[in-house]
Amino acid sequence: MLQEFKEFALKGNVVDLAIGVIIGGAFGTIVSSLVGDMIMPLIGALGSVDFSNYYLGLNESVTATVLEEAKKQGAVLAWGKFVTAVINFSIIAFVLFLAVKGINRLRRQPLPAATVPAEPTPDVKLLMEIRDLLAKR
Repeated sequence: MLQEFKEFALKGNVVDLAIGVIIGGAFGTIVSSLVGDMIMPLIGALGSVDFSNYYLGLNESVTATVLEEAKKQGAVLAWGKFVTAVINFSIIAFVLFLAVKGINRLRRQPLPAATVPAEPTPDVKLLMEIRDLLAKR
């Protein structure tokens, strides 16, 4: 059983998948930083908007202006965080789309055509016949 597990765990596909998951986690961190630290502040600067604190209180006892404080007061729908998550997903999906599109473009490029000799001219055909006759002697 240990040998079977070792064969399974060390198959190329399993190792490739593990590497993909690790790189995906790192890529997710990069995209989260891109959205949270670069894109959202730019959007906020354009219209003084900070999506992270947008929420809807589900009961009347929620009066805070900051999401973290509002969560302590009661149930809230943190729709600003949802908007940020949608932006994160959209960026990841777009980058993956571009990557797949680039890979597909590389796969579709035709290989150089093999050079096919042109039909020999009548003179060349005659010389080839003479060569073959002389070779038989």
